[in-house]
Amino acid sequence: MAKIVFMGTPAFALPSLIALMESHRVVGVVTQPDRRAGRRKRLRESPVKVLAREAGLTLMQPERIREEAAIETLRAWDADLHVVVAYGQILPQPLLDLPRFGTVNVHASLLPRWRGAAPIQAAIKAGDRESGATIMLLDAGLDTGPLLAKRALPLAPDETGQSLHDKLSQLGAELLVETLPRYLNGEIEPHEQDDSLATYAPRIKKEEGRIDWTSSAQAIERKVRAHTPWPGAYTGWAGAQLRILAGNHGAGRAEAGRVIEKNGKIAIGTGDGLYYPTSLQVPGKRRLRVADFVNGYHDFAGALLDG
Repeated sequence: MAKIVFMGTPAFALPSLIALMESHRVVGVVTQPDRRAGRRKRLRESPVKVLAREAGLTLMQPERIREEAAIETLRAWDADLHVVVAYGQILPQPLLDLPRFGTVNVHASLLPRWRGAAPIQAAIKAGDRESGATIMLLDAGLDTGPLLAKRALPLAPDETGQSLHDKLSQLGAELLVETLPRYLNGEIEPHEQDDSLATYAPRIKKEEGRIDWTSSAQAIERKVRAHTPWPGAYTGWAGAQLRILAGNHGAGRAEAGRVIEKNGKIAIGTGDGLYYPTSLQVPGKRRLRVADFVNGYHDFAGALLDG
């Protein structure tokens, strides 16, 4: 049974850690330090830390994985393999090479498509018909290492960032535990990626949730789904930030950002087509179906939204 060190931080990594605990010997877990979050800025443990502690696993939370003390701890753990799933820090090459079988990563896309920090959202915003999980060997580049295995997953028409996150989290874990025995036994030959096919999905910033109503209705519909739950999609209205939680796109024309009534429904003009919101929310209030929202906010129809 291989000795494995697991490196991960958010909920996405949990299925992989659980699967490894059931199939291998996890000798240590590395996760990000506790961070302050929420309105009260309380220290919050990562989901991986919570699971590792409950399972009684040896745990390390270095501020920087490049610290000599962290590297010495990893050397002392003497693992056969390191497995990284959404850890959140870049690993230097000496650390990648520390275990004799190298460092394996679970990535939430079909590499080389969507290298980077936000492949789930990028696939939805681009209108991809499929996404998937990739098992790869890490190198010093940005998701450029040799591939061990890939498995595709079709995207549902109503796919959101959250739903795809959950599907790929589980798919990645299943593919990981299927792939590792064959890799460790020398049955898989890692193969290089075709860099000419690479696309990139940089980290999403909060301000990217603002809707540009000059975009097409289809692009806006995808953006709303991709940014669910974070950073969300929003627009300016009546001096406040109005969250657009769900909707559909359709044919028609209106001034970009103008709220109109069409065929008994509320629509918003875009650069190409109409966007039909189905769920809205103003700050401090609960989410409302569009019909209830219009009944409560009579000045919404006819408004010009700030994109």
